[in-house]
Amino acid sequence: MISIIKNRWRKYGFLFEELVKRDFHKRYKRTYLGIVWSLLGPLLHFVVMALVFIDLLGRNIPHFLIYVFTGVKVYSFFRESTGQGMQSLVSNSGIITKVRVPKYLFLLSKNVSSLINFGIMFIVYIIFVMADGLPLHPRFFLLLYPIITLMLLNIGLGLVLSALYVFFKDIQYLYDIFTMMLMWLSAIFYSIERYPLNVQRLFLLNPVYAHIHYFRLVVLDGIIPSWHIHAICALYAIAALAVGAFIYKRYNYRFIYYM
Repeated sequence: MISIIKNRWRKYGFLFEELVKRDFHKRYKRTYLGIVWSLLGPLLHFVVMALVFIDLLGRNIPHFLIYVFTGVKVYSFFRESTGQGMQSLVSNSGIITKVRVPKYLFLLSKNVSSLINFGIMFIVYIIFVMADGLPLHPRFFLLLYPIITLMLLNIGLGLVLSALYVFFKDIQYLYDIFTMMLMWLSAIFYSIERYPLNVQRLFLLNPVYAHIHYFRLVVLDGIIPSWHIHAICALYAIAALAVGAFIYKRYNYRFIYYM
């Protein structure tokens, strides 16, 4: 397996690096604020939610601003990564129809670009955490785990969405509705403790909430999440990758005829 990855990297590594650079520069081409735009969207989303709900719910949730910021940050990473991944094949149809290269490279380059933006936002997030008086402790290194599983989840869903988008362009509108519903079901600005215990467990069926919950346990509560939460995050990532890989392998040869 390792030898296969090494051979693939030697063969397509340069192309992959160029795709990442192109996606990154294309996003901020001819903009005055450049990379700042990647911060403004989630930050404005966070500010609006915080201002709207701070009087209604903020008094009952400790460190409410960080509570909301955590949800917005994780959800924004998920939405941006999967949304861009969905169009990764169609937007590069000019290359795919002329050059024979692994099509998943275009999806992976979009995910790396989103990961870079998430990393920049994470630095701002840490600054907010310290400003709110929350201590930084070694357990913060555990956040690498949900970041990795969320990235794998994004890649898996991106494989599914990009394949479907080749055949059904309407899926982008359905996905916008789906992500909007997912946002309200991710407990970004409210606490699920008001619900009965059996209802609280249902929230973990939402993969975005599962990762938000992991972040909050580490950052806000300062505790190590249980093996149950670790397993749920890993399960979502593995399941998404498995389904995505299956669809890509099954329909890969048909993509070029629909672009």
